[in-house]
Amino acid sequence: MRVRTATATAALLLAALTACGDDGDDKAETKPSAAKEPTKKVDCADQYVSQKEWLDHCAGKEGAGTGGDGTEGQEADLKLGEPARTVGDGGTGELQITPDTVVYVKKSGTETAKNGVFAVVTMKDKAMTGAPADEVAPISGGGWSWIAPDGESIGFDSGNSSSIVVDKYNNADLVQPGTYQWRLQAFDLTPAQAKGGTLLYVDGEETAHRWKIPATDSGPHVAELKKQLAE
Repeated sequence: MRVRTATATAALLLAALTACGDDGDDKAETKPSAAKEPTKKVDCADQYVSQKEWLDHCAGKEGAGTGGDGTEGQEADLKLGEPARTVGDGGTGELQITPDTVVYVKKSGTETAKNGVFAVVTMKDKAMTGAPADEVAPISGGGWSWIAPDGESIGFDSGNSSSIVVDKYNNADLVQPGTYQWRLQAFDLTPAQAKGGTLLYVDGEETAHRWKIPATDSGPHVAELKKQLAE
């Protein structure tokens, strides 16, 4: 009788221990967490980094413009409305150039954008020294261009852009000391190229100056400019 009782007691203890062990295993099981998507790392000093990657990951960040991205000696991208001090055409004089307004229109007067959209940017050019100065002429390899979101460079003479005429902004004379002029640059773009971009200016010392341009009409002269473009 005692043997049976002892055997039964041992069986009960074994069952209890087994149950406790199973419960511990259940608690120890954890649901694996979902793996996080790795963040793409771009080496902004890599000489083989693409223009699109540089615009997406490097523009405006510390260390950009150190040579590997093709912008050695160049400051980080400026915002619309911020000035850049530039060397004049032929290395003569200095201009402070401030692009301040951008509008996107499909038509200007009777002229329709060949590629779909005109991007028109106005700017203030101010002489900064005792010598007259002018913007660099495109024929010399400098001057203005538009960099689309995917990195494509579009020149000043794209499509029907040369047909854009706005009296207030069509100044092209030397900027005399102590004075400034209003000017503009127009680009005939596809809708994809006009989803914001970068305005690039190469000055008289072949230094590149860049401004990030919003994808929508922006700046203090939007209403005035659109009105004049519609005339």
